[in-house]
Amino acid sequence: MIFGGAMAIFEGITAIAEDDLFLVTRHYMFEFSLAGWGWVHLILGIVLVLAGCAVLTGALWARFFGVFVAGLGALANFLWVPYYPLWALALVAINIFIVWALCTGMHREADDDRAA
Repeated sequence: MIFGGAMAIFEGITAIAEDDLFLVTRHYMFEFSLAGWGWVHLILGIVLVLAGCAVLTGALWARFFGVFVAGLGALANFLWVPYYPLWALALVAINIFIVWALCTGMHREADDDRAA
């Protein structure tokens, strides 16, 4: 989760700087300025890193918060696909993996509590 957040932070910084790396599309339904998308990804990345640090503490609320934030990250990167497809799809996959890992961990802990 911390790694995915760091990647989103770098993506946000690059978009805020309006680098020539990104493709600017026309007539896209979710069209923001490149800097606007950069701020979205920068803020989500920071929150993902903070949520990842909270998950390392072992708090149950942190897992639920991590699932929520990673879901938002996956959605934001899905909407980002027209601007930088490969990077966006990689981050969608990472965020979905984060959601899966956090939910699987909660499921295993629930099974351990039942066995005890």
